[in-house]
Amino acid sequence: MFSLILALLVASGRQNSQWALILEASDCFTLTRSLVATEWNERYQMPLEWFSSQLFLTETSVPVSEKARRLAQVQIIGCQVRREPVDSTERYTRWINNLTEEQLLTQVFTSHGPTVIMPTWFCSREWFFHVGKFDEGGKGVPEDLLFFYKHIQMGGEVFRVNHCLLLYRYHPQAATHSVLEGTIWNHRVKFLEDRVLSSWTSFTIWNAGKQGKKLYRSLSPANQKKVTAFCDVDEKKIAKGFYTYEESEERPKPKIPICHFRDATPPFIICVKLDLTGGTFEANLSMLNLQEGMDYYHFN
Repeated sequence: MFSLILALLVASGRQNSQWALILEASDCFTLTRSLVATEWNERYQMPLEWFSSQLFLTETSVPVSEKARRLAQVQIIGCQVRREPVDSTERYTRWINNLTEEQLLTQVFTSHGPTVIMPTWFCSREWFFHVGKFDEGGKGVPEDLLFFYKHIQMGGEVFRVNHCLLLYRYHPQAATHSVLEGTIWNHRVKFLEDRVLSSWTSFTIWNAGKQGKKLYRSLSPANQKKVTAFCDVDEKKIAKGFYTYEESEERPKPKIPICHFRDATPPFIICVKLDLTGGTFEANLSMLNLQEGMDYYHFN
């Protein structure tokens, strides 16, 4: 019940001094984005959970969350969410709520960000400080994404409680909109190179269009040389035969073949957005009988 009350207080915009009084009177522990709450974090030896002005816990949150707390050792634990308004970020909401247990780790490279939504996170206090706290560099820093990446790099696991325990309100003034797309892109590429491409000797980029070429240009020179081809379904792109990397200082300039996806050689880095083609892309991928996390990763 305390967690529900605190969530409502945060959502109503109560002042930090009032939060401190509540925290002092409670034997529970919550992490909020405030200096006062951070001060109180030093006193309470319980797992961490995050709240923001964009969320409300549902009536069933507390008992399920308490069960999840006991699982938090080296895990980030989250839950399914419901959006308000209902039609806001529909694709993202479907994605975050329907990832399989395996995809919580294999789809960490996409533009959607962390595979469990940050306001639902639980983790142990010990693990939080082991990972290294949030980057408080200020506005424009994707601190939740950076913490999530460090968590994964240090061997952390990801778990989702498959119940909708959170009403997550969308509004255009949310702090997440202050983070530049280019900043997130650069972090994503670096994470992909460190976690996947460093262990591959060659790979195909699935998308011979704008996003696929952007990824190729963003790779380190060593990883660019590992790209054996682009693949696509667009006959016009395939008919061109190859992509010339005009910005390269090499002579002759690198030319990367473009082929149909059925003729391409895995593994793949896929730069095609999910849930946008009426199931056509997903069907094409399925027909190849590949294993996600081994034969391909999504970077949509």
